[in-house]
Amino acid sequence: MSKALSLDLRVRVLAAVSAGATHREAGERFGVSPASVSRWRQRKREEGEPRTRALGGDRRSERIEAHHDAVLAALGPAKDATIEEVRHTLARQGLTFGFGTIQRFFVRHGITRKKDRPCRGTGPSRHPETPSGLV
Repeated sequence: MSKALSLDLRVRVLAAVSAGATHREAGERFGVSPASVSRWRQRKREEGEPRTRALGGDRRSERIEAHHDAVLAALGPAKDATIEEVRHTLARQGLTFGFGTIQRFFVRHGITRKKDRPCRGTGPSRHPETPSGLV
């Protein structure tokens, strides 16, 4: 993944362009591409400064997070609905989310889909020759 260049470099490049250098000349002088110079100028025009934007990470989870209470309600009172059941319940409310989106929501909030099972089975041992309690 790429790493953002410093604000100091961006400011110096844009100062060179303001002093009359072309994007290509400023890029060669400071070792950046002319396209980067162009993007930095545009960002300075639109936002007031050429600061970096966030790189990587999650950019879309806020959509499902906005409906946090609806998703939890769709799990049901026993909190045992499957992901597909949650999807269909939300779809009836006009909220459409993919299977993976709901699955990642559950992971973020520590909601597991595994059934709770007792530690020891009550049935006969699979190895009758071994005494109980020893494996």
